Amino acid sequence: MPENWKTYKLSEAFEIIGGGTPKTKIKEYWNGNIPWLSVVDFNDDQRTVFSTEKSITELGLKKSSTKILSEGQLIISARGTVGQIAQLGRDMAFNQSCYGLSGKENILLNDFGYYLIKSSITNIQANSHGSVFDTITRNTFDNIEVGIPPLPEQKSIASILSALDDKIELNLQMNKTLEQMAMVLYKHWFVDFGPFQDGEFVYSELGEIPKGWEVKKLGDVAEVGSSKRIFRNEYVENGIPFFRGKEVIQLSQGKSISTELFIKADKYHLIKEKFGVPKKDDILISSVGTIGVSWLVENNNPFYFKDGNLTWIKNYKPEVNGHFISQWLKSPSTQDQIKGETIGSTQQALTISALRTLKIALPKDESYVEDISKKLKLWNTALVANKKEIELLTQLRDTLLPKVISGEVRVKDAEQIVTEVL
Repeated sequence: MPENWKTYKLSEAFEIIGGGTPKTKIKEYWNGNIPWLSVVDFNDDQRTVFSTEKSITELGLKKSSTKILSEGQLIISARGTVGQIAQLGRDMAFNQSCYGLSGKENILLNDFGYYLIKSSITNIQANSHGSVFDTITRNTFDNIEVGIPPLPEQKSIASILSALDDKIELNLQMNKTLEQMAMVLYKHWFVDFGPFQDGEFVYSELGEIPKGWEVKKLGDVAEVGSSKRIFRNEYVENGIPFFRGKEVIQLSQGKSISTELFIKADKYHLIKEKFGVPKKDDILISSVGTIGVSWLVENNNPFYFKDGNLTWIKNYKPEVNGHFISQWLKSPSTQDQIKGETIGSTQQALTISALRTLKIALPKDESYVEDISKKLKLWNTALVANKKEIELLTQLRDTLLPKVISGEVRVKDAEQIVTEVL
């Protein structure tokens, strides 16, 4: 630790603030204009939390033990999912399963405190208690010591790391905007039939559609199938990544995955040569458990996947492409079709034959779909590029964080590293 840094217990550096919950049966306490935080609102690894699922009234605040945290103060989950951390983007109340944290005057800036806690999460989790649920108590903060630099250096370190987080959050927001644009465009053309409202409509299996359109099945416009069986004894510790529904769902949400299963490269190349493997713009869709979550394959990096868990959509007819089919699969009307086709009373499943029969309304003039598909592809390409940059920035931040927080890497060197990236 650098000479001019001082050692503090976390409880000496932070004011620790408890939360609370207004009585849920009293409706006058809820749905007011005060955001009310719980861990579901900040479990996505983003630095700043701006909104909440639930809100309370002034009366709910007054009649409960919850308190208001100010913009810039910190929130940490203390029970169950222990150690999720965020910084408030606006004033909010919070529940008793979290602690509010605020740096003590002349000791700790909240901006630096966020990264200090983030770098201490493993230690905090190791000091949690509870036989049923892991729980952070106030004693947890008494048991952990940290090195803290002078306030000007705290400000500089926080500014360096914030530059990375700000860019990550900007990219995430850009991707949300791109996803919204894609859904709005698809809905305007293929749900509301906006450009055709002045024309004639005819009845179809999907309700009224513009004259000159037709209802097709997914199996008419793409090949729907699965993978070759990979047996448990064929898994290896390293090799070609092997995805299940879990990984594909995470990828569809834009999350990085930690691959748990692999198969031998020889096995993969044999399958590739004989039967083919997923490639860029193919689609995998979850078919067991959590049904109907689709992922548009983003590149040609090698991987294989589990039969039964996932269904593979590929080899599109000229009138559609993967970007269009991906957007169609995400639409509420298609999701309703999928729900209607699932089987199984205990664990739901979507069969290949059922997926092939899903209905899609398309104009006979293929140029309409072609134009929309080109726009969707352009936006998806930008989205994938943003996701890649997010991964690289996240890796850099997570590598740099413990080094600058401990003083191993000093401010000037960290600034140079970040400047070169941004």
